[in-house]
Amino acid sequence: MEKYTSLEIIDNSPSPVFILRLNTPRRSNALSSQFFQEFPAALSSLDQNPNVAVIILSAKGNNFCAGFDLKALASLTADIHTGSDPARSAERSRRHIKFMQDAISAIEHCRKPVIAAVQGACIGGGVDMITACDMRFCTEDAYFCVKEVDLAITADLGSLQRLPGIVGYGNAMDLALTARTFSGSEAKAMGLVSKTFGSKADMDEGVGAIAEGIAAKSGLAVIGTKRVMITSREMRLNEGLDYVATWNSALFLSNDLKEVAAARAQNRKPSFSKL
Repeated sequence: MEKYTSLEIIDNSPSPVFILRLNTPRRSNALSSQFFQEFPAALSSLDQNPNVAVIILSAKGNNFCAGFDLKALASLTADIHTGSDPARSAERSRRHIKFMQDAISAIEHCRKPVIAAVQGACIGGGVDMITACDMRFCTEDAYFCVKEVDLAITADLGSLQRLPGIVGYGNAMDLALTARTFSGSEAKAMGLVSKTFGSKADMDEGVGAIAEGIAAKSGLAVIGTKRVMITSREMRLNEGLDYVATWNSALFLSNDLKEVAAARAQNRKPSFSKL
């Protein structure tokens, strides 16, 4: 298992549910330059591991993520502004932003479902991260903030693109323009999270049970559902229907369908091959 400085992979074998944990609690898991290098690599490793069916994205310590590491941000802006040509500085800035965007988008590119489990603060880049996840849960004392306008920047890692589809355009505009802090209960009411839990221990247990339930299903059906839903967001209805028809034309050849039928006939739980 690979070792990271900003992250930790928790192998729960023989369970197919693995945990990818943000692991810089002294900085409230603020997103550093190291994180943006390690995060997509860690996700890719889990995605390619046949023993992994579902990934829980969690965080060590009292807070899920305090946003962008301000020291790293200061270093980044200083690096960008070196040199005498503003156009080259702007091009370098764009490359840095795209690099960070790709790290967050790695969640959507991962074939396996990624479930966010949030406690404490989830600020700025933390919101970017969870909006890319497939499901989101939090503790009752969790709080959220799309903070970027208070830092004199426009949120650029995905919140402005993904949040409207999750909580609605009006709610997303409110949160992004005001940078106000909102609670776990409000996040639940808006649809940002599916459920709140009374404590982190309850959340870990509850989210773990949900993940185990998903992991017990056909891996082909699960990754197909994720891919079709993400891809269909940018499609018209008829295009989305055509896409899923093409996907299922291959899935119908799977042995998993035969296994489901056999399991029902034999009154047992189905057992599926790893991906």
